[in-house]
Amino acid sequence: MINLTGVVKKFDSFTALDGVDIKIEKGTAFGLLGSNGAGKSTILRLLSGIYMQDSGEVLIDGEPAYDNVSAKQKVFFINDETVQFGSFTLRKLKDYYKGFYPNFSEEIFEKMLATVKLPMNKKIDTFSKGMKRQSIVITGLACQTDYLLLDEAFDGLDPTMRIIVKRMLVDAMMDRQLTTIISSHNLKEINEVCDTVALLHQGKVLFNRDLDSVKGNIHKVQAAFPQEYSKEDFTDMELLHFEKNQSILYLIIKGDEDFIRNNLQEKNPLVLDIIPLSLEEIFIYEMEGLGYDFNGLK
Repeated sequence: MINLTGVVKKFDSFTALDGVDIKIEKGTAFGLLGSNGAGKSTILRLLSGIYMQDSGEVLIDGEPAYDNVSAKQKVFFINDETVQFGSFTLRKLKDYYKGFYPNFSEEIFEKMLATVKLPMNKKIDTFSKGMKRQSIVITGLACQTDYLLLDEAFDGLDPTMRIIVKRMLVDAMMDRQLTTIISSHNLKEINEVCDTVALLHQGKVLFNRDLDSVKGNIHKVQAAFPQEYSKEDFTDMELLHFEKNQSILYLIIKGDEDFIRNNLQEKNPLVLDIIPLSLEEIFIYEMEGLGYDFNGLK
């Protein structure tokens, strides 16, 4: 299990994380969602022991993450950049990490290498971005750590590369209950891979929830009534958004669908439709309900 409790991290006068509390259960596919600068990458660097928090606790299986070899051997961090390995061949990259991770599996590495068919003896800086990402992913998975951290894992990859990388991650999660933590500003990627997500904004966690519960707990309602209603007439429900277009009301309401439907039926609607929301719409309306103007999701 990973625990961040009251974590604060500052860079000079800039507060990257401001009292962050996150718990990540083992075997979870966990998404860190937010716009650029929200604090996602800072969390991953704290978990991998690159940074030390200014206050609070960052624990991996009950141990401090920073300056702790036994904790670091449980974590593999795939950065968004691979420039530091440009002069390495894939063979040298594999041998480099093999020296740090005692559970490294040559068998797993060779099996994944046969899938992606990357050259072993060419320098990594001659690879395309997708090939570089595949190189570090198969190396990280072969290290057989308990936790895999990915920073903008699929950014810039073409559709074929994305499918290959996702398939490797999902196979590892299913085969050995690998805990995967993925940071992204892309809701679609998070929705496809993760089962739990934390939304960060300006260094704070706005919410941390199971995705299925998120999807089942917020609804778009399209309705028409025989009389005029205003926003104030719906205070008995958790209304996140109210919009009127002539006689049609568009409502975003949080709560149980049956409760919402029964409540609105009491107003004798002429039209009442509850329409599924996309994940993007859910988070944007949640942000609006919290008083934020947040348009960084895509």
